[in-house]
Amino acid sequence: MGEILGDILVGTCSWTDRALLGSGWYPAGRRDAEGRLRHYAERFPVVEVDASYYALPSERNSVLWAERTPDGFVFDVKAFSLLTGHPTRQAVMPDGLPAEHRDPAVLDAVWARFAAGVEPLRCAGRLGSVLFQFPPWFRPGERAETFLAQCAERTRGWPVAVEFRHPSWWEPGRAEATEALLARHGMAAVAVDMTQTLPSSVPPVTPVTSRRLSVVRFHGRSTAWGTGSKEDRFRHVYGEDELAEWLPRVRRLAERTEQVHVLFNNCCGDAAVRAAETMTRLLGDDGTVAGARVPRARSAPASPPSPGPRPTPARSSSSSRSRQAAD
Repeated sequence: MGEILGDILVGTCSWTDRALLGSGWYPAGRRDAEGRLRHYAERFPVVEVDASYYALPSERNSVLWAERTPDGFVFDVKAFSLLTGHPTRQAVMPDGLPAEHRDPAVLDAVWARFAAGVEPLRCAGRLGSVLFQFPPWFRPGERAETFLAQCAERTRGWPVAVEFRHPSWWEPGRAEATEALLARHGMAAVAVDMTQTLPSSVPPVTPVTSRRLSVVRFHGRSTAWGTGSKEDRFRHVYGEDELAEWLPRVRRLAERTEQVHVLFNNCCGDAAVRAAETMTRLLGDDGTVAGARVPRARSAPASPPSPGPRPTPARSSSSSRSRQAAD
C-alpha cells in the first residue's frame, strides 16, 4: 500500500499580470475580468493574489472571486506592503492615513481593512493562505521575532505562510531556530527556487513548520534578481530538468503536510503558466509521487485546510525600514 500524501496544488503568482495578459494565453472571448479568472480556474486549483500587496483587497472583489471559481479553488493572498514593512504609496492608503508602518493606530486601521477584505474568501473556504513576504532587510533578531509574534496574534486561526528574503534565516546553524520559531506560531515556511549565484540568494531548503500547509514559490533563476527591472528579474523559462529537481522535495513536503502549494512567480509573458502546466504534468507522470492528488485541468480541486476564526486586532509596530518593493 502506498503512503498517503497531502494534496499538491500547482498554480501561478498572478492571473492578471500585464505580461500574461499580453501573451495571448487567454483566448478570445475570455479576456474580461470574469472570463480570465474562470479560464484560469479551469486549469489550475490555486492562485496567488499579488495585487493585495500593492493595494488593500476589497470585500467586493473577494466575493466575486469566490463566485467565479469552482468549489475547492483557493487563493493565497499576499499581505499588504505596509503590514510587512515595505514601502507603501500614500495614494493607496485608506481614509487618508499616513503610510507609516511604525504608527500603531495606522497599523490597527490597515489590519482591520485587510481582514475585512479577505473575509469573504475565508468564509467561503477559499483562503488558501495569507503570505507574509518579508523584505531583504528583515533579519533574524529580537525585533524580528517580536514582529512575527505580533503578526501571529493578528492572524490567529488563519492559514499563514512566511517567506524570508534574507538568506541568514536559513543558514546552517540558524535554520533550526528559524524552523522552531515559525512552528511555534503555526506559520508555514515558504521554500523558494531562485538563482544560487548571488550573495542574497536564499537556499532551496524545504522545512515543514505547519501540519496543514507547505508553500513553494518559484521566482525564476535570473542573475538580475534584486537589481534589474521587473522583466529582468523574472525573465526565466523553466526547463523540465529544473522542475524535475523539485519532484522529490515536493513529495517529501506532501508526506508531512495536508496541502502543498506550488506557485510560479516567473511572471514574464506566459512563462509562469507554462511552467505550472509542465510541473502539473511531471507530478502526475512521476512515479515517485503516485498517490498525491494533483488536480488536472477542468477537474474539481482539493479542499483547502480549514480556516479558523477571524483574527482579533492587536497593536504592533514594524521593526524594519522600508527600502524597496517585493515581488
